[in-house]
Amino acid sequence: MLTKRIIPAIDVLNDQAVKYVKFRNPTVIGDPAELGKRYADNGADEIIYLDTTASLNNEEVKYDWIRRVAEEVFIPFSVIGGVRSVDDFKRVLRSGADKVGVNSAAVTRPELLREASEVFGSQCVVLGLDVMPVRGEDGRIERWEVYTHSAHTRTGLDAIEWAQQAEALGAGEIICTCIEKDGTKEGYDLELMEKLSKAVRIPVIASGGAGKIEHIKDVLIDGRADAALVASLLHYNVHTIEEIKAYLKEHDIPIRL
Repeated sequence: MLTKRIIPAIDVLNDQAVKYVKFRNPTVIGDPAELGKRYADNGADEIIYLDTTASLNNEEVKYDWIRRVAEEVFIPFSVIGGVRSVDDFKRVLRSGADKVGVNSAAVTRPELLREASEVFGSQCVVLGLDVMPVRGEDGRIERWEVYTHSAHTRTGLDAIEWAQQAEALGAGEIICTCIEKDGTKEGYDLELMEKLSKAVRIPVIASGGAGKIEHIKDVLIDGRADAALVASLLHYNVHTIEEIKAYLKEHDIPIRL
């Protein structure tokens, strides 16, 4: 059985690490490189950095902070945000990242996923999938809709169908964030993660909502997700990665200690 991964998520705004709630109201929490090093030293399997304003404001990728992270962090890390071309992929990877994520640019031009995977391999290509539940008149979730530009723009795309298309085009991994859950500390969207994981064959990273250590266990059991993205629990020193992994091990979840 493959081990599950614990992946800290670090949002970056103006070269500083910040924390959002539902992609809004950022609070500065530190330096991206220093924070990444701390989590790497504490046992993180990978780290994901999200430049949440690059796509929203049509800004170019900022490479200086990526290089600083690469000098301090010696575990795999991904960068998502502002990537629009194969050349952008190349520059991010040359700056030191191991994987590159795309959301808005892939929705605009899906062939970018194929082009990038052909050049760099699908293991380097991550689909960023930000979604909101769509409810019927009875309040039940009927489907999930894809959003772009840091959760500001609706696309009308069905999240499950788009994930399957992205996999076919060459995405090697999906990081799925339920916007409604992000930063709320109410737990991941378990129904979404379960349906998504069953619909694709590539790894799914669950994101958005971890507020208790139990939430991480819940999203990693029963085939719901291959990895859990964690932010608030770590940023605000509620738990360390070491504590999270020890807890998961006690509950028979395969984890790298």
